[in-house]
This record gives sequence, structure tokens and C-alpha cells, in this order.
Amino acid sequence: MTAKAAPATTNGHVPELELPPAALELVAARFRALGEPVRLRILQILAQGECPVSRLVSLIGSTQPNISKHLRVLQDVGLVERRPQGSVANYAIADATVLELCDLVCAGVRERLESQVNAMRAKGFTGVR
Repeated sequence: MTAKAAPATTNGHVPELELPPAALELVAARFRALGEPVRLRILQILAQGECPVSRLVSLIGSTQPNISKHLRVLQDVGLVERRPQGSVANYAIADATVLELCDLVCAGVRERLESQVNAMRAKGFTGVR
């Protein structure tokens, strides 16, 4: 029996083959992990290179326990990894595909916002940058 080719979506992308329910649960867990702005900020910072918790705390302006909690969630779903170095633990991106996904979503949001600003300008709203 030959496998049927998956139909292309409206943007021409051909979706991956269907995943079993257990795998879909893992995918859903990753999306849930991305549903928190602090975690997205952590990923933005780690995209620049590995970083200790203390630096993440400083850059994000949160508490160490809060940042550690968010790092644990990202680590549990395989998006970041912990690299002990002596008495300090550095964190790094474990799966670079998350950065590609974030780039795609951010580009879509940026386009939508630009479109809304342009529509407001066309209607005569002033003070819109």
C-alpha cells in the first residue's frame, strides 16, 4: 500500500504526517510552556547564548525563584538545558526549532500590528507611529 501525500495548506506548507495522541500531548506541552511572556523573554535572552540564572534575573527584573520555576518548565519540555559549571548552572537553548517558531509567530504579529497602524492612519487617526 502506498502512502497518500498530505494535502498542502493554503500557504503551500505540507503538514507532517499525523502524530499519535501521546506525541500530540508532548507538542501541546511545548505550546503550553510558550504561553507565558516571562518564558518567551527567557528564550529571547538564551537565543543570544547560554546564561546563568543570576543574569536572567537581572535582565528580566524578576526574582530568582520565579525565573528558576520558569526555567524548570522550559527544561521539562526539552526547550532549554541546564549546564552545571562549578557552583553555577548555565542555561541554553536545547531545541533551536523553538527559535524558528518564535520568529514565525513574531513576524506574523509584527505584520498584523503594522497593518492595523496603516489602517488607522488611512482613517485619519493622528499620533499613530
